[in-house]
Amino acid sequence: MDKEKLFKEISDNVVDMDDEAVEDLCEQTLDAGIDPSETIREGLIDGMNRVSELFESEEYFLPEVMTSSFAMNAGIDILKPHIKQETLETPVSMVIGVVEGDTHDIGKNLVKIMCEAAGFKVYDLGKDVPLDSFIETAEEKHCDLICMSTLMTTTMEGMRTVVNKLKDRGIRDKYKVMIGGGPISQKFADLIGADAYTPNAHAAVLKIKEMMGVH
Repeated sequence: MDKEKLFKEISDNVVDMDDEAVEDLCEQTLDAGIDPSETIREGLIDGMNRVSELFESEEYFLPEVMTSSFAMNAGIDILKPHIKQETLETPVSMVIGVVEGDTHDIGKNLVKIMCEAAGFKVYDLGKDVPLDSFIETAEEKHCDLICMSTLMTTTMEGMRTVVNKLKDRGIRDKYKVMIGGGPISQKFADLIGADAYTPNAHAAVLKIKEMMGVH
């Protein structure tokens, strides 16, 4: 079976919420010697992106989204131990989390996995994170980046609050601030003074490398 066909089947089965099929197909990609990071990106994440579109068009609702995410995570569990960790000459460390008031962490978890595979040190605060915790952890762990996500319009303003708190403490220039999530846009990132917006996990890794000057 060729690579693209496997990726398409994985994506389809994430959409179809079939975790056993996803696990079997991910095992097949490993047997075929396919890079696990590529399978995550082109198969699992592609499927979850399609689920997000179905959710936005109200063809899928939260139960379907959650069940699809279980299927995606089943595939990630198969692939993650086989991801080759890059080694960076210049270490990059980051704090990441879903802002306070939001418990949707699928996108955040994907960014974390891809960033760890890229060789970054990731401090994951999880979901529904108190806004001060982003700054406290960044200070304590001497991070380079603060990364925040949300899927809810009602919690977007928390991102602005974190940026303003950094300014109030006189430490805004110490950190690159990157934001993402369903309702987030480049326009909103510019509006609140964030350094970057990225639409997906793969783009997040590329943007971080660009901002930090690592390759």
